[in-house]
Amino acid sequence: MSKSIKLNLALQGGGSHGAYTWGVLDRLLEEEDIEIEAISGTSAGAMNAAVLANGYMQNGRAGAKNLLETFWYEVSLLGLVSPFQQTPFEQYGNSWNLDWSLSYSYFDLISRLISPYQLNPLNLNPLRWVLDKVLDKSLLNACSSMKLFISATQVRSGQPRIFECGEITTDVLLASTCIPQIFQAVEIDGEPYWDGGFMGNPVIWPLVYRTNISDVLLVQINPIFRDGTPKHASDIINRLNEITFNSSLIGEMRAINFVSKLIRENRLDSNKYKDVRMHMIAADPEVHGLNASSKLNTSWAFFQYLCSMGRDRAEVWIRENKHHIGKKSSVDIREIFLGGVKSTSPQQKKNPKTEAA
Repeated sequence: MSKSIKLNLALQGGGSHGAYTWGVLDRLLEEEDIEIEAISGTSAGAMNAAVLANGYMQNGRAGAKNLLETFWYEVSLLGLVSPFQQTPFEQYGNSWNLDWSLSYSYFDLISRLISPYQLNPLNLNPLRWVLDKVLDKSLLNACSSMKLFISATQVRSGQPRIFECGEITTDVLLASTCIPQIFQAVEIDGEPYWDGGFMGNPVIWPLVYRTNISDVLLVQINPIFRDGTPKHASDIINRLNEITFNSSLIGEMRAINFVSKLIRENRLDSNKYKDVRMHMIAADPEVHGLNASSKLNTSWAFFQYLCSMGRDRAEVWIRENKHHIGKKSSVDIREIFLGGVKSTSPQQKKNPKTEAA
């Protein structure tokens, strides 16, 4: 039997695009020698983290895989009665966007004019029904198999709040996914919270300071770099959200890179400071090419499409980088997160055909 290698996971949010992360996790769980020590998750990443941990507590790796599939299937069932449906034109064109959906366009407009306190006075959130149906909270908070760190943003202070084992409830998970234009702030112990992505998408530092593992695998959904200048209002807002939700991650990557550099130069004591080894599975260009409206597409076919891509990308990462775990980083932090202006995206830069063109 091969020796197990330990890994921490950091899972980004991104609405329905979180089904891509489901595919990554589904493939990782098949690697018997990879042991997940802890997971940090935000928004959809928090959902994936909680479901994975809960399923693992119920029946090991098989339980985690089954519960992840169950969760996303239950979400898709909610979509059957959702007003946000693709038009026949979009379905015919093999697009997963909802840009031509009249209900989506109307909601997109009205959510900029009316707050959820007036638009949804009963504060209904269908995700609550799914989480209460799928999760066993007593097992989730036992945390005997893996640690959980779920982030949300305190509305009053603007600071991140990290919820750990023993604190995780349905409200905590809903707080981590609370987009303020869509849902009322989630109150926990009298404190209002919004989506954790504003202050950490996802947060890395709990994995650094509250675990003994030095290897962190980031599953990134939101692109750091995007070609072109957005011209349409929805594209501008989408890019602003990507920049906002990535800003804290870039800051953490800068700090991790700086500390590692000082350790390598013997300017910091490696016994006192952790030299974090970063790894990353980034979403395919096809995912980055989807419009913001697709993040509200809850069709089962769309989830399966994203899951399949996530599995394929994880397969490639395992083949090319698994042997780096416990030895060195497999991602160039400076190139991806601190590189500044580029004439090409990271994906294009690695494509010889693109370079030749």
